Amino acid sequence: MQPNSLSLLRSPAARAVYGNLPTSTWHEWIAAGLMVPGVPIGARSVAYPHHELQAIAAARIAGKSDSEIKALVQELVAARATLADKVAA
Repeated sequence: MQPNSLSLLRSPAARAVYGNLPTSTWHEWIAAGLMVPGVPIGARSVAYPHHELQAIAAARIAGKSDSEIKALVQELVAARATLADKVAA
């Protein structure tokens, strides 16, 4: 999923995309590779790209398996490296 506009969500808003998922479950998903890790936005702060959260939510809605979601998460994280080039173009 290619972002139309970039936005970052802090943890409470990001977890709200998944029905106000508990913080402990959120961190378990990140540790298990089922959720993208946060993007550093400060010395002790992270946020989550909204388009990545939407892509993972769409995969869950579509009934993708955990292994398929893990592969998607890896693709999304890898795509971060070239995202700035794509947005600038």
